[in-house]
Amino acid sequence: VQLQACGGGLVQAGGSLRLSCAASGRTASSATIGWFRQAPGKEREFVAAVRLNGGSTYYADSVKGRFTCSRDNAKNTVYLQMNSLKPEDTAVYYCAAGYDAYGGSWLSRMRNWGQGTQVTVSS
Repeated sequence: VQLQACGGGLVQAGGSLRLSCAASGRTASSATIGWFRQAPGKEREFVAAVRLNGGSTYYADSVKGRFTCSRDNAKNTVYLQMNSLKPEDTAVYYCAAGYDAYGGSWLSRMRNWGQGTQVTVSS
């Protein structure tokens, strides 16, 4: 499966953006799509995830209540709605497909990565 993330941009603090992650090719129904971000000089970190089977969602504490992850299986697309953005949300955002079978952290479960999309939040 190939993933393509888009929707990033420049926004003022308090604003909103919606990222999209489109999947091409076959994605197993057991897959989970995760969102991650990496700021300059920092490690890549988990942001949110949604299970394609059932739609359960998971969030990092830093984005709970502000970000919403959803999926449209008919369109093979996963979204990350980001509200009340803060300057510390500035990063390159990536989507990835992974499977629980690999275990461990959200990061370690991911197997297919899309290219990143830049999100910049100005103060």
